[in-house]
Amino acid sequence: MIPPPWGVNPIGASLHLTEDMIERVDPKAWPARLSALPERCVLGFFGEFSEASRRALPLFETWGREHPELPVLLIDVGVIKEAPKRFSVTAVPTVLSVVKGKVERVVVGEQTKAFWSRALLGERTQAEQKALAERGHRVTVYVTNVCPWCTRVKSYLREHHVAFSEVNVERDERAMRDLVARSGQQGVPQVDIDGSIVVGFDKARIDALLGLRAEH
Repeated sequence: MIPPPWGVNPIGASLHLTEDMIERVDPKAWPARLSALPERCVLGFFGEFSEASRRALPLFETWGREHPELPVLLIDVGVIKEAPKRFSVTAVPTVLSVVKGKVERVVVGEQTKAFWSRALLGERTQAEQKALAERGHRVTVYVTNVCPWCTRVKSYLREHHVAFSEVNVERDERAMRDLVARSGQQGVPQVDIDGSIVVGFDKARIDALLGLRAEH
């Protein structure tokens, strides 16, 4: 959960759009700004109170500068406290891919630039595949809007410090078709771990694929 922002310094002091298309959302104007998003953009939720967030932010900004065609908005959740609720964000860092006002992809936790490119843009070059392998396991959780077991799976992964991307198949029909074609199942959650699909919250199989020790 996002803790109270006591003693938090804002990510940016004012709203501005740099030449690299990275915008720091103005705390005084955020409701209007987030109600008038570009047709396609990326929202980054960060906070100074989180060590992981502080580490991830500079790399994410570099990633944004490498994709000038894509508007990137940074939101300091320590200052703009209500913004995360609008997008169901409960942890930082979290990055969202938004198309026509709808969230299509969600990436939670520290990642590499290659992982953001793959998860948010579908890019996967040979160099990115190598970078992803060096980062560790590639984990994607497929969810729907109302799914208690999806929440449990994500909480379990976070408890074990496993970074993952999130795809809402209710909002992404193509992802739903691809998932059903791969697993033969329409139910959620489904977890893709390095190419292996786990249907449901199958803790034993998740542990085995991630190399987690069973806790008894």
